[in-house]
Amino acid sequence: MDLRSQFPVLERLAYLNAGSVGPVPRTAADAAGAELRDALENGRGAKEQFDRALDLGERLRVRIAGLFGCEAWEVALTGATTDGVNTVISGLDLGRGDEILTSDEEHPGLLAPLGLARRRRGVEVRMVPFGDLAGEVGPRTRLVACSHVSWLTGRVADTAALAACGAPVLLDGAQGLGAIPVPVRELGCDYYAASGQKWLCGPIGTGYLFVREDRVEDLSPTAAGYGTVSDPLRALELPLVEGAARFDGGFPAAQSSAWALAALDVLERDGIDTVHARGATLADELAQRLAAAGLNVAPRGRSTLVSWEAADNEAESQRLLAAGILVRHLPGTPYVRASVGAWTSEEELDGLAAAARPG
Repeated sequence: MDLRSQFPVLERLAYLNAGSVGPVPRTAADAAGAELRDALENGRGAKEQFDRALDLGERLRVRIAGLFGCEAWEVALTGATTDGVNTVISGLDLGRGDEILTSDEEHPGLLAPLGLARRRRGVEVRMVPFGDLAGEVGPRTRLVACSHVSWLTGRVADTAALAACGAPVLLDGAQGLGAIPVPVRELGCDYYAASGQKWLCGPIGTGYLFVREDRVEDLSPTAAGYGTVSDPLRALELPLVEGAARFDGGFPAAQSSAWALAALDVLERDGIDTVHARGATLADELAQRLAAAGLNVAPRGRSTLVSWEAADNEAESQRLLAAGILVRHLPGTPYVRASVGAWTSEEELDGLAAAARPG
């Protein structure tokens, strides 16, 4: 089955905004619908239904671990990239005199947790140019927190340099997981937070956090509940479950896990490496076509994001939507951003290059 045929929205739109929320695969909608119909017709309080929800959640954990190239017990199921970021930043023992190093290309979903750490605990947050992060690590740096792929430009962090910098590294992978390879061992990161609703085409309210085995005990859980303790009958004593599951965001919803798993089936049918390579190659082609059309394209890396300048980026994104092309304007910048997936066609690239107006 052709990948594009799994996304009915492509029949009416050039969908170039997976960097915000990915398109919904047909079979994923069917899978979520089947779980909801079961709850509607059979209720949702029987033991077998609780067991099924837990099983779907664990199957999802294993599948995400496969994408990370890590063990399943190093993966927490969260609600968003920002949930994972908060788990790490709030869970580390940081205070006055400690520094977190970040960059000038970060999303508010990372900056807000950093701001909270600064306000509540007196942590110093130092912002430097994205490309200079590794060289700016100092003796007081207790964490480097930055994007794997910049949401603004599509530039890719120098993860090898960051891994060698001597400080723990938290990567915001909202524009990474599902878009480009994320082999966490090779990246050398300590923590990697990612979204389910973007490049993995899953439901809003799903996210994932990789916590390297030897870093689990470095984090104090910032929340606890039924699923994060090994013995619920001794919950007040807080016997935490082993591994990153102690940072799970709550009880897994069957319909969300079923949707996420079905979407992964779609993306992995021909191999996730094929999806990664096609998306990044098409994005490179789009950048070249836009530049040839006279647009000022932002410096970028081997990623699936392409940003260019527009005189009024919000108006330009609305004008393109009226022409059947869904992109995103980036507030506070001159940029319009296209998110190019493996489901994108050459004809859609041509259409955008022809329709986009120089800034």
